[in-house]
This record gives sequence, structure tokens and C-alpha cells, in this order.
Amino acid sequence: MKPEEIRKLDAYFKRTFKNPSLEVKARPRKDDSCELYIGDEFLGIIFKDEEEGELSYNFSMAILDVDLD
Repeated sequence: MKPEEIRKLDAYFKRTFKNPSLEVKARPRKDDSCELYIGDEFLGIIFKDEEEGELSYNFSMAILDVDLD
């Protein structure tokens, strides 16, 4: 993704979840997605989706069952 998109997504996540520790980072060798972190902990991937002239972003986060206890 372009640096401008990453900056906008970073601001969106911080504002939406009221958490300045969230950080959106570029992925090496991938230009269709970026990653979301809280501090050093990986939270998930944000995918860019362009379809029929419409642009959206999809956030995907895996939750392990061991993390629920």
C-alpha cells in the first residue's frame, strides 16, 4: 500500500479504538495489504480491496483459543 493509505489507516484505527499504541505498518514485498500492531504484538492484516471502481479495506484478525482463557 502507498504510504498515504497507511497513514490514513493508522489514524483511523487509533481514532476508532481510542488507542495511540496501535500502529499500521507496511508489509515487505506486499503492496495489497499492511499489518496492524499494538506495541510489538501483531494483531492482524488489513487488505486493500478494489472492485468495480469501489475501494475498501478489510481487517482480518485470528484469535487463538488459548488466548481466550
